[in-house]
Amino acid sequence: MIDAILVLNVGSSSLKFAVYPQTSATHAALLRGKIAEIGSNPVFSAHDAASIAVPENRFPPLNRAMILDDVVPKLLDWLKTYHGGFTIVAAGHRVVHGGRHHGGPARVTDALMAELDALVPLAPMHQPHSLKAIRCIAVQTPEMPQVACFDTSFHRTQDRLAQLFALPRALSDEGILRYGFHGLSYEYIASVLSAHLGDRAAGRVIVAHLGNGASMCAMKERRSVANSMGFTALDGLMMGRRCGTLDAGVILYLLEEKGLTTQEVTTLLYRSSGLLGVSGISNDMGVLEASEAPEAQEAIDLYCYRAAGELAALATAIGGLDALVFTAGVGENSALIRKRICDRLLWMGVVLNSVENDGNASRISSVYSAIDVLVIPTDEEAIIARATQLLTIAAAVA
Repeated sequence: MIDAILVLNVGSSSLKFAVYPQTSATHAALLRGKIAEIGSNPVFSAHDAASIAVPENRFPPLNRAMILDDVVPKLLDWLKTYHGGFTIVAAGHRVVHGGRHHGGPARVTDALMAELDALVPLAPMHQPHSLKAIRCIAVQTPEMPQVACFDTSFHRTQDRLAQLFALPRALSDEGILRYGFHGLSYEYIASVLSAHLGDRAAGRVIVAHLGNGASMCAMKERRSVANSMGFTALDGLMMGRRCGTLDAGVILYLLEEKGLTTQEVTTLLYRSSGLLGVSGISNDMGVLEASEAPEAQEAIDLYCYRAAGELAALATAIGGLDALVFTAGVGENSALIRKRICDRLLWMGVVLNSVENDGNASRISSVYSAIDVLVIPTDEEAIIARATQLLTIAAAVA
């Protein structure tokens, strides 16, 4: 049996997990899986290191009444009986918000948990679930070391101007700043850029993380210079269910003139807007691409219009653009979205190779393009595993 790290990436209704050897330099996952639709109709899926699917009936039965508090212990118990040749000795977690003071991962302590609890209002759809998973493991295996890896950490390299809002200084000093998110994804892309771009990896690069949640990050020397998300994960790009950048006056109008409560506004902005709100059909890009409804097409058009505009704005922060990278679910798999965004960037010298784009190739720019355009699958779990390995082994040696 080898010692292994369990990585948990918890969403509002899903739990992605992966198992990595604790001492492996390559961090190839021994097992990957997901439990989706928690709280409604939980579904288990997983595959081993050879990409062979684990039969669903090998996992204990799931039912509609189960919530995250039930699912995490069930997963831990199952992993103890799974014949994978490993024993879980540490756990690493994706935590969306780490605040101002964490420029990297941190060992979980009571003090850290209190600090992260205070950040729940800044990431209400994500933070509580990550913290709940940490607490579930602490209850079941209190001796197991745990590591929190923050989506905000990667952006702490930004200068002060990139983080400021034009608000009274006292509010900025209290921490009302642009934090940025999806940092674990950007950190992974930065770690593999040289393999794709050579020396140009240190140049002016914008990474578009396009999934149900979406953002962009402008990098120089593979470090974050600016990003599209701000104080919360609502800002920036139009997303699956989130509105993205919105005139603050709209919120005041909804509260004062429409009589909505703060909870109703929260639900509207986080759960009922974006692709779902504009189309009235779905937040799933694949569903909208297959639809002939004009509302679906308008949602796609708005998504791409907003993405191209945000990208152009970010280019000013790094003085131009040498490379554009698409990643995450939509970015990696939707040739249509990549094309429609890049078509709006022809003025910047972005020219796609349509055959490579349609085939989801790793390099999709034409030889005539002034800017390299790449598709690179992200791997947040690998970054979490690496951080957990370093912190837990370092602690053991000390």
